[in-house]
Amino acid sequence: MTKQIVKKKTINKNIEVTSKRKLSIQFSLDGFSFCTTNIHNEVIEFSSYTFSKTKNSPELVLEKLQDIFIKEKSLQYDFETVIVIHQNNLNTLVPNEYFKEDALKSYLKYSIKTIATDLITFDELDFMNSKNVYVPYVNINNFLFQNFGEFEYKHYSSVLLEKLFSIATNDICCYIHVSKSTFDIVIIKNSNLQFFNIFEYKTKEDFMYYVLFTLEQLDLSTEETLVSILGDMEEDSDLFRLMYAYIRNIDFLSSKNPVFNNQKEISKHSNFILLG
Repeated sequence: MTKQIVKKKTINKNIEVTSKRKLSIQFSLDGFSFCTTNIHNEVIEFSSYTFSKTKNSPELVLEKLQDIFIKEKSLQYDFETVIVIHQNNLNTLVPNEYFKEDALKSYLKYSIKTIATDLITFDELDFMNSKNVYVPYVNINNFLFQNFGEFEYKHYSSVLLEKLFSIATNDICCYIHVSKSTFDIVIIKNSNLQFFNIFEYKTKEDFMYYVLFTLEQLDLSTEETLVSILGDMEEDSDLFRLMYAYIRNIDFLSSKNPVFNNQKEISKHSNFILLG
């Protein structure tokens, strides 16, 4: 049986735990997270697993999820609703004016390699008059359907963009959402998306190159532009120290979710997709 490493876990003991619960799941090739909430949408529990293997596949991730679901009692309730978030870079944004539902494959063919049997679907992004076209991991959806029955699923960038649009100001807002092997740069100005891309990186130098190149191409000052960090980066990390050597105006985008109160296990800017 494959092994997982429990990265972080917290239980909110200060809320009402009701018999009716909701479940939100996020997974990628690097890891798996979930949170359960009560009927008031207050987080009861959050858990996160990091997969140690550097090159995973949807098939290997499924094996790991099957192991987690056997051991994790918090996933064995009857849930009122289940939301599943697919995190991968198999997507592209398409403005509504250019979107045709019978042309989904054509939108992806220049950026990712698809095969004839791939399911291609899309999320509605009404807040920016666009569609997010992507490839979900069907094998994992099928496994989750066996466990929960019907559920809603989305691409993680749809959730990320919606949350960032809801807090962005009229100034240039530059957000960097960091994961284990990928990161997103989102730049919003006057409620319009200026830039969005997903980058893969192996070293901190890779990471820094893409950040600086993006700012340069958009003519944004590394001295004046405020860059807000969310996700898997800490202030005492080598990644942050290198970034601060080049960019002087950095902050961490802290969540106000009460689950972060009275605990030190989870940083307030981490796990933004589920807890932001």
